[in-house]
Amino acid sequence: MKITGLLATRRSLVDRLGHWEDQAHWQEFFETYWKLIYSVARKSGLNEAEAQDVVQETVITVAKKIHKLRYDPAIGSFKGWLLNITRWRIADQFRERVPSQNQMARSSDDRSTATIERIADSNAENLNQLWEQEWQQNLLATAMTRVKKKVAPKHFQIFDCSVFKEWPAQKIAAALGVSVGQVYLVRHRVAALLKKEVKKLQKEVIPSEAKRCRGIPPKLR
Repeated sequence: MKITGLLATRRSLVDRLGHWEDQAHWQEFFETYWKLIYSVARKSGLNEAEAQDVVQETVITVAKKIHKLRYDPAIGSFKGWLLNITRWRIADQFRERVPSQNQMARSSDDRSTATIERIADSNAENLNQLWEQEWQQNLLATAMTRVKKKVAPKHFQIFDCSVFKEWPAQKIAAALGVSVGQVYLVRHRVAALLKKEVKKLQKEVIPSEAKRCRGIPPKLR
């Protein structure tokens, strides 16, 4: 999604949700999940504008319903719950492409997943696989963003060159003016922080989001 599209979507969400008493937490929610939702929508066959609508409608639905969510691993995960909402919003976009169905009201959120299976590029099995892949990538990317804010720019650069660019330690040391020992030490410390952030994200999605819903205006409940 282009920056202009992201900003427009965010502004529209704010307008539709009204005043958020806990706006900072909902901002964090948006920043954490919009790329995941957008990417899955695009790879399901939607164009940019349709995918932006999916992001917006998914977040709106979460805002309306998350206060009813109760964390119970035996019933299901937040990841699965968010997938279902995203799936329904993707289905809505495909449905709107069909002229004969343009006048039909959006079906309720308890619609059968069989409906999705009749929509091209959005059958349940493929979407489940795509969601899992994108979820893991988004989890790592979000953790990386958080870690980048916590470490010195040079340390993050060392980690990036070592892990993602796969430069040898000697090359990094020469390029950045540090010792080889520092390269190994920084890599170890940043990797530990990254692992910690990933675990934190894995644990916080249900309890924290459920608490954050307290800031949702009563009219949306």
